[in-house]
Amino acid sequence: MKHPSAEEARIIIESVADGVFTVDVNRVITYFNRAAEQITGFNRSEAIGRYCWEVFKADICDQCCSIQQTLESGDSLIDSEVFITNSEDKRIPVRISTALLKDGRNRLVGAVETFRDLSEVRQLRRELADTYIFSGIISKNDTMLRLIEVLESVAETDIPILLEGEKGTEKELFAKTIHAMSPRKNGPLITTCCRTLPEALLETELFGYTADSNTKTVHDKPGRVALAGGGTLFLNDLDAMSPKLQKHLIRVLRDKVFKPLGCKRPETADVRIVAATRGRLADAVGPKGFRDDLHELMGSVIIRIPPLRERKEDIPLLIDHLIAKHTNLTGKTVKGVSPDALPLLMTYNYPGNTRELERIIEYALVICPDGQ
Repeated sequence: MKHPSAEEARIIIESVADGVFTVDVNRVITYFNRAAEQITGFNRSEAIGRYCWEVFKADICDQCCSIQQTLESGDSLIDSEVFITNSEDKRIPVRISTALLKDGRNRLVGAVETFRDLSEVRQLRRELADTYIFSGIISKNDTMLRLIEVLESVAETDIPILLEGEKGTEKELFAKTIHAMSPRKNGPLITTCCRTLPEALLETELFGYTADSNTKTVHDKPGRVALAGGGTLFLNDLDAMSPKLQKHLIRVLRDKVFKPLGCKRPETADVRIVAATRGRLADAVGPKGFRDDLHELMGSVIIRIPPLRERKEDIPLLIDHLIAKHTNLTGKTVKGVSPDALPLLMTYNYPGNTRELERIIEYALVICPDGQ
């Protein structure tokens, strides 16, 4: 059987509808086909020679890059759905696959990724399901759809935002959406949980410290307020913050300054604050609890995320999404939930909300063979 020549192979790859690009072992782009240009909006002359994450800006680039995983493990990735950002800063849903790239002597020279634009498919799914998928938030519930409209409006401002919702209601996903839609989207998104750290450690984590003989520090450590400069700081479980640190946060919000431990002069705080609580922050306000003046500063925009038990029409949509997500990771061919199981999932009240539903689906996929 005759194999195609290099020129024939190039012509074939240039004519396919899927985007194809290759990288070297350092993830620098070495090839970019015509479909890749059309989907991303970048010319190959702009893409070749740049790191892949500089061109694609996918939602997996920072933490779980598919190309990097393939280069490190040698394992191919098949049909994983992600979002990339095109040259016009528009989010594009794509399905990607990756594989190692080796030369004629079987030496590793890089990796190849193919990707297919799913925009039309997603739109068709949305119309057929009468649903709304917005930056990972999946819902057709009227309350949730109104919240999404609010998100689109307030994200464009720099005003502090308070997210109130029970555990497992994906408050961090809302924070990520706000950041991604804001003018600060090219800056960092830094997350801190105020409940998990003692006061002294949380203070240095948030505000940092400077080298000082009295505090026995030998080098400066920037806090997360500084690290989030030009971007967004997400403070989860804000109601667990001590009154002392609340006072420091008031300076950040009101005066746009903060003072690292051991520093004599305040520094400028160029950061947008998004915070979250598990209950209503107003209920925590009191002489021995949360400061009323900080509540006023954070209370201009309050987004209350409903628990899953109040939007049960979303459960089938979330189940389908979670099955697709996790079957892509496991390689199983589970197609859906059986008629006997769905009523059980619909009547349960989910004290852990969407996060608990995801754990249930993960467990079911582990013990379930292919099929339903």
